Amino acid sequence: MTTQATKITIVTERLIQSEVTRIIEDAGASGYTVVEGSGKGQHGLRSSVRPQMVGAFSIVKIETLVADRGVADTIAERVIANCFQQFSGIVYLSTVEILRPERF
Repeated sequence: MTTQATKITIVTERLIQSEVTRIIEDAGASGYTVVEGSGKGQHGLRSSVRPQMVGAFSIVKIETLVADRGVADTIAERVIANCFQQFSGIVYLSTVEILRPERF
């Protein structure tokens, strides 16, 4: 009834959202979800409620599901290499159980 897939979660600055989503699309993922973020990390507190001086520095969480673990690894490696040398962010992978595997 369920099939394993890999969920890729990327938390980063809105400024590089288009680059991250381009990498996801170029790798062949069927889609992604972007959610406004807030939290605290190495670069301090980021709030989605408080107005940012520059909206591009607010954070977003980008998630996608892929059936092939190799594709997930490629996406993660490309995001780290192309985006996180100059910008803050984190990538993590999770094994998940999905329904309707033909969608991924």
